[in-house]
Amino acid sequence: MEQTTEYQEVKGNREVKSSLFAKIFSDKKELLELFNAVNGTEHRDTDELEINTIEGILYMTTKNDVSFLIDSAMNLYEQQSTYNPNMPIRGLRYFSQLYNKYIKMHGLNIYSSKLQRLPVPHYVVFYNGTKEEPDEKTLRLSDAFMTESNNDRKRGCLECEVRMLNINYGHNKELMKKSQRLKEYAIFVDKLRKYAKEFPNRLELAITKSIDECIEENVLKDFLMEKKSEVLEMLDDLFDKELYENDLKQTAFEEGEQIGLEKGEQNKLISLVQKKLQKGDSIEKIADDLVEDVEIIKEIVDELRLQ
Repeated sequence: MEQTTEYQEVKGNREVKSSLFAKIFSDKKELLELFNAVNGTEHRDTDELEINTIEGILYMTTKNDVSFLIDSAMNLYEQQSTYNPNMPIRGLRYFSQLYNKYIKMHGLNIYSSKLQRLPVPHYVVFYNGTKEEPDEKTLRLSDAFMTESNNDRKRGCLECEVRMLNINYGHNKELMKKSQRLKEYAIFVDKLRKYAKEFPNRLELAITKSIDECIEENVLKDFLMEKKSEVLEMLDDLFDKELYENDLKQTAFEEGEQIGLEKGEQNKLISLVQKKLQKGDSIEKIADDLVEDVEIIKEIVDELRLQ
């Protein structure tokens, strides 16, 4: 009983979601290999790569797994264990924050009569859920736009394309050949699911057996040996709850939890705005300090003034 309770405590912490993938590929050597595998390039110098992952309190409403600059490109890599057709919407939010950060860091004047140059955006989602998906799929923001009918699709002025790659073991074999670390990650997840099925009521045992077997087979061996205790706290994202809950209940749970999470994040943002207003800060200064869109801050301020 203690094992199940301990795992549930870890499972309830949304902050560690996807952190195993992020932890592995936050290493510049591994990330550069993955970038080369995905893009068919042959970069060798890790100094070319500048990691700019969004994290910390100022970006609490938007966090991502790994983002980085290389070769005049802004790259955003996300791992997803549940198929999510809304990734382009999330991508729009991510890139808004990333470009705000870039513009501020490089002192770009967007009001200048001279064109300000920006890195090209590339968004890749590494999918390893149990829902059957092809090796590669493109998700588009425009698919979410409201239209009068399917035959009357209005393109609008915005687009965000997500390249979704299926990294379940057995998929994208050519990609796996080019990135040994990604292949090992896929094998580890596959073992984890296998033992979760074998020991559905002893999940800690499933985790331990997966880790030990991978170490024996030289799969993520150096990483798992060094960070074995940390890995036990990072595995929420790797367990697909569909193994022991029906799809309807799981979908309702995740959607409800996500709504609650976003509401909590929004409340934190409102609280920060309120404190800054009390200090006499202007809307523009608050937006700049919190790296948020001025219109979003203005809406919050207007709501606060009506209370």
